[in-house]
Amino acid sequence: MQNQFRKQAIDALADQQLRDNFRGAMDFLRDKRQSVFPEQDELAELRTLGHQIKANTLAQLPDLLEQLEATCSQNGIQVHWAETAKQGCEIIERLISKHGGKLAVKGKSMVSEEVGLNHHLENHGIECVESDMGEYIVQLANETPSHIIMPAIHKSKEQIAHLFEDKIADVDYTDNVDELIGTGRRILREKFYKADIGISGVNFAVAETGTLCLVENEGNGRMCTTVPAVHIAITGIEKVVAKLADIPPLLSLLTRSATGQNISTYFNMISSPRKTGEKDGPEEVHLVLLDNGRSRMYQDELLQQTLRCIRCGACMNHCPVYSRIGGHAYGTVYPGPIGQVVMPQIEGLEKHGEMTEGCSLNGACGEVCPVEIPLPDLIRELRQQKSALPSEQRTTKGAGSQRKVKEAIAWKLWESLNRSPLLYSAFTFFASRFRRFSPRSIGPWTRFRSAPIPAARTLHERIKKRNQQSQQNRASGGEL
Repeated sequence: MQNQFRKQAIDALADQQLRDNFRGAMDFLRDKRQSVFPEQDELAELRTLGHQIKANTLAQLPDLLEQLEATCSQNGIQVHWAETAKQGCEIIERLISKHGGKLAVKGKSMVSEEVGLNHHLENHGIECVESDMGEYIVQLANETPSHIIMPAIHKSKEQIAHLFEDKIADVDYTDNVDELIGTGRRILREKFYKADIGISGVNFAVAETGTLCLVENEGNGRMCTTVPAVHIAITGIEKVVAKLADIPPLLSLLTRSATGQNISTYFNMISSPRKTGEKDGPEEVHLVLLDNGRSRMYQDELLQQTLRCIRCGACMNHCPVYSRIGGHAYGTVYPGPIGQVVMPQIEGLEKHGEMTEGCSLNGACGEVCPVEIPLPDLIRELRQQKSALPSEQRTTKGAGSQRKVKEAIAWKLWESLNRSPLLYSAFTFFASRFRRFSPRSIGPWTRFRSAPIPAARTLHERIKKRNQQSQQNRASGGEL
C-alpha cells in the first residue's frame, strides 16, 4: 500500500497560508545558520570532524552499545532493549504502570513520535502531555509535528491564538506571542508538578561514561528529567558515541545547523538517578534503546550512512520541495530529505517508496548536512531499489515492491536503442518521418508542459547535409 504523498503534496501547494508560513520560516532558519558559520573553512573542518566521529561510531556500533549498557548499569540507569516500535511502547507502558502512573510529561523526542508512544499510552489510560511548546501546540491541535526541530512551524501566531482560545478554558484570543507562551507555560508548569513520570529523548549517549545528553532551549527537558520521581529516556541505537570528547564538535554542529545558535540554552547531562544527599532528580532512571529497523540499515554499506544523522533538520530547511509543501504532506514522522531516506527503511519501500520521488535532486541537502550524509545518493539508491528486481543483496524492506512492468519494458527498450547505433538510427529516422503521429500527452510530464515533437530531420541528417553544403561551397570557391 502506497502512502498519499502525491495527493497531499498537491493539496499543500494549493494552501497559500501554509506556503507563506513555511516560506518565512525557512528563510529565517537559513539566514540564522549562515550567520553562525561565517568562515567556510571552519565549517568544512567541523563537518569533516563530525563525519569522522559518527563514522567511527558506526564502525564499532555493537561494541559501543554493549559498553553503554555496562556503564549505564554501573551508574544505576536501568537499560532496556526494544527491537520494534511496539516493544518500545510496551516497555515504557509497563514501567509507568509498575509505578501506578497516570500522568506523564514528555520532552521533545522524535523517537517517541516514531513509535507512536502518546497514542499507545492513551489507549492504556495514561495521559502523556507534551512539554515542548511546539509539541504542546500540535498536540493541542491533534496534529503531528511538521518539522523535527520546530514542530509547529507550519502555524502562524494568529492560528495558534485561535487554537488556544478554542482548546483552553478561560483563555481569550490574543496574538501577542509573549502572552501565548505565558499561557502555555502556566499550564505546563502545573503538569510538571503533578506528573508521575518524566519521558525524554536523548541527543547523544556516551558509552565511555554512561551519560545521556539532552539539548534543549526551554528548560522543559530539565523539568521532565528532574521533577517526576521516575525518568524514562528513549533513543535510537545510533545515538551512541564513544567518548565524552566527541560531544563538543557534535553539539556545535547540531545547534548551529538546527536553529543558528552557537549553543543551546540548556544542555543536560544525566549520568545516574538521584544520589544520597542530592536535593533533586528522579529516584529511577531508565533508558530504552530502540532498534526498529536500524540494524537492517546497518547491514547495507551505503544506506548505513543514514545512521550518522544527528536530527538537526538543516536538510529540510534547505530543501526546495519541503519549503513549498511542508512536513505534513509527507505523511510520515520524519519529513523532508532525511525522512525520504529514513522512513522507507523503517517501514518499507512498499509503504513509503513514493516519497523518494518528491526530490528534485538539487543536492542542497547533502551540501548542508553537518555530518556529510550523501542524502541525494541515498535517495537515488532507494528509488532504484523500490523498482528493482528482487535480490538477496538488497536488505531494504519492500525492495522491488513498486516495480511496474510497463516502466521496466520502456527503460529496457530505451537501453537497447542507446546501445545499438543501428537501432538508434532506425528509430530516429522513423520518428522524424512520422512526427505528426507523436502522442500529444505522455502522462504527468505534459500536465504543465507541451509534449516534445521530433524534428523534421534527425541531427545526424542535418549535420551530414551541412557538411555536404560546406564541401560544395569550398569546391565553388564560396564562403561558409
